[in-house]
Amino acid sequence: MAEERPERIPPVEVAAAAEKGLKLRAQYRRGGTTAGIARAKDLKNRKPVSEQTIRKMVSYFSRHRTEKRAENFGDEENASTGYIAWLLWGGDAGAKWAEQHKKALEKAKEEAKMRRFRPQHPENSPNP
Repeated sequence: MAEERPERIPPVEVAAAAEKGLKLRAQYRRGGTTAGIARAKDLKNRKPVSEQTIRKMVSYFSRHRTEKRAENFGDEENASTGYIAWLLWGGDAGAKWAEQHKKALEKAKEEAKMRRFRPQHPENSPNP
């Protein structure tokens, strides 16, 4: 039986946030790094995301969550660099999706590990 894996294609909401981040970055000429820009392009185009990328996204959001308290965060008329960068990584939808995806990956790995320890032949198992 094939191992169940969570969907690797970013949801539409994540793609929309990344696209918005790219537009704001072009408009204001600030926010995000080359890594964030590359991430946004992949998310916007809904390219499948690797497990390593999911972990990077979770790490990014964990480190930058405090930027949501910054002045102009969320203000599209004068967007802060932190807000633009946050959107490049998928915004709030990206943070939620990446965290859920990471948990699902970890669960799938744990289940696969547990299957290795189950008896392969139930007829050889001791009776209760």
